[in-house]
Amino acid sequence: MRVGVPKEIKVHEYRVGLTPEAVREYVVRGHSVVVESGAGLGIGADDAAYSAVGASIAASAEKVFDAAEMIVKVKEPQPQECKRLREGQILFTYLHLAADAAQTKGLIDSGCTAVAYETVTDATGGLPLLAPMSEVAGRLAIEAAGSALRRHAGGRGLLIGGVPGVKPARIAVIGGGVVGTHAARMAVGLGAEVVILDRSLPRLRQLDDLFAGRVRTRFSTLHAIEEEAVAADVIVGAVLVPGASAPKLVSRQLVSAMKRGTVLVDVAIDQGGCFETSHATTHADPTYEVDGVIHYCVANMPGSVPLTSSYALNNATLPFGLALADRGMAAIEADPHLAAGLNVHRGKVTSKAVAESLGLH
Repeated sequence: MRVGVPKEIKVHEYRVGLTPEAVREYVVRGHSVVVESGAGLGIGADDAAYSAVGASIAASAEKVFDAAEMIVKVKEPQPQECKRLREGQILFTYLHLAADAAQTKGLIDSGCTAVAYETVTDATGGLPLLAPMSEVAGRLAIEAAGSALRRHAGGRGLLIGGVPGVKPARIAVIGGGVVGTHAARMAVGLGAEVVILDRSLPRLRQLDDLFAGRVRTRFSTLHAIEEEAVAADVIVGAVLVPGASAPKLVSRQLVSAMKRGTVLVDVAIDQGGCFETSHATTHADPTYEVDGVIHYCVANMPGSVPLTSSYALNNATLPFGLALADRGMAAIEADPHLAAGLNVHRGKVTSKAVAESLGLH
């Protein structure tokens, strides 16, 4: 199969769909790979690095899309990229369609087959292609919170871990999945006081064992969220409903009741966000203020650490990408986990969660 890797064009997105090492795996399997010139510069891989493993270099994105039977990306296709997609072409990337009606329409109109990293499953019910970026985003959430807490950034002027004799920041993590666990791990490591809220008692028990009492765990109810939110210095939104829009767990009214300079980090923003006051931001302008509360809602957080993120992502996506390159639609038909990633096919939304979120029943 002819596989194409365009340069990412979302604001401050430096990751790349295939690293040179991953390209080599495709080439050894007999596939041809065309990479847009400069696509790997964000991870320090120049065109020569791709040529050395057998890729051909295209001067423009148009040439990549025209030549390829399968496009491998990182972020969702931007409007101009949707227009380049065509019927019969496979798109393999993150999509997050539940909160993006315009992109969904673009993919429907293109007639392409769009497979979303974030809804591919595994035998344990996990999301193996979302997990590595969730790990990165969870850890970055605490770094972002630490910066936003500083007084010159509008925060309360707190050091996350405090110092001897001065209390540390109080951090509430809503959601005990991959993002929440890694956020808590970072926060605990810095010396913060951490509480994790989740609606699964078995998961709360696992987290209690994992952190050996170094975090508080609390069953997530509206009352619990309200109580922790007004006491917190940082709230990390880490909830996920696979493929669907994130539930709004923190209301505008609750935001107004928080301490001035509190920091909200909405890692669920790709799926619409879990704070009522959230809207997507970029690395160029990552924060904004509502009622004195600082919101960090960057929709591609892992893009700021592209070297780590690209390799972590490729480690997870490579087996699935190779299967698609080897067999095309037959790979999707043969593998229920890969089939779970199919979101759009020949002008129709095939994901039930996406269809319900967008009212496309």
